[in-house]
Amino acid sequence: MNKKRLFTPSLLALSVVGVMSQPVFAAGFQLNSQSATGLGRAFAGDAVIADNASVMSRNAAAMSLFDSKALSLGGIVLKTDIKVKGANYTNVLGQPSSLNDEEIGGTSVAPNLYFIAPINDQFTAGVSLYSNFGTKTEFSADYPANEFGGLTDLKSFNLGLSLAYRIDEQWSIGGGLDVIYGKGELKRSADLFAQHPQAGLISLPDTPLLDVDADGYALGFNLGVVYEHDEDNRFGFSYRYSPELEAEGKVQKINPATGGMTEFNKLVVPLPDMAEFSGYHKVADQFAVHYSVQWIGWKAFDKLETASGEHINTYEWQNGWHYSIGGTYYLNSSWTLRAGYMYDTSAQDEITSISVPDSDRNWFSAGFSYHLSEQSTFDFGATYLIGKDVAVKETSAIGTTISATTRANALLFGAQYSYTF
Repeated sequence: MNKKRLFTPSLLALSVVGVMSQPVFAAGFQLNSQSATGLGRAFAGDAVIADNASVMSRNAAAMSLFDSKALSLGGIVLKTDIKVKGANYTNVLGQPSSLNDEEIGGTSVAPNLYFIAPINDQFTAGVSLYSNFGTKTEFSADYPANEFGGLTDLKSFNLGLSLAYRIDEQWSIGGGLDVIYGKGELKRSADLFAQHPQAGLISLPDTPLLDVDADGYALGFNLGVVYEHDEDNRFGFSYRYSPELEAEGKVQKINPATGGMTEFNKLVVPLPDMAEFSGYHKVADQFAVHYSVQWIGWKAFDKLETASGEHINTYEWQNGWHYSIGGTYYLNSSWTLRAGYMYDTSAQDEITSISVPDSDRNWFSAGFSYHLSEQSTFDFGATYLIGKDVAVKETSAIGTTISATTRANALLFGAQYSYTF
């Protein structure tokens, strides 16, 4: 299937790759923020550990590991540190200038809710509400190169309905439907002559290049399997199909022939498919190791079109990978400690952008669980995410250029309450 993307960049910034994508939490515009427990171990083993109901967001088959009802709810705070440094900008007259460093990060919250209910010895059902995708970047209103910057604000919510079936003592399978709601706001503008009054040109108010406020729904699905070698060793695999999401609302971009705005009623966003393999091994009475390898199908993001088929831009993203390993120490009946490391590969290849400061990145994670009782647990997790400096060069459709260095780091904090009954 040819997947396309929602919330387009303006015609004057066609070289912006994925303008809605601040890939600070994971590559592309993926969020790794499904649970505080997962955050505290860099999501290592999350498709099979099943220490609370949030496991259904990674693998529906793992619900078979529960023999009683389970509830988890919480949220993750994402504080990003994104810089565009050493930028050199050339305007439409070919006049170069150096731009001040720009901070485009911010703070956002990703909530989550999960409920698992065994039906009988073989079937288990679950419902979930969380987000797989989201981002926000905002350049200052007076940034001279806002045909490459501006405002990008994307939110998605995933309502999942899942069912697991235990085949025997070792094998379980599962699957579910994902109702995905996406909403985005995107603004681009330019004041083409403000920096060059010496050329005899009059500074004009910012010219709008793009104005989008749209939302829409899509339906996806997920499949999973769990193999339990024994009580202390198990493996999980899951696959998630993510659909094209059509968004309707205000979608306006500049018409270079008239200077006015042309309106479109629909745009399309391709959400990447994902596959994950996880393992969990309790190697001692108080210690377990766990790991995950996740594939994200960003290569599907090949070009951008409107729903009517108008070509906007060509993209050359590559498939992404997450490699994570972690450990859990069961200190006593009250405390569980965990830590993990993830290496996360960039979704971008040769085409880069100041609006998408994407790079390979390292996750350093730690967390704990405090068991208030046998049924009640409070979880906390934290991650320091370190990106790399990336050299960016872009040229717009009107001939303006920018070269800069981007870097994206982040701090993530999560809290969660879980209850079994």
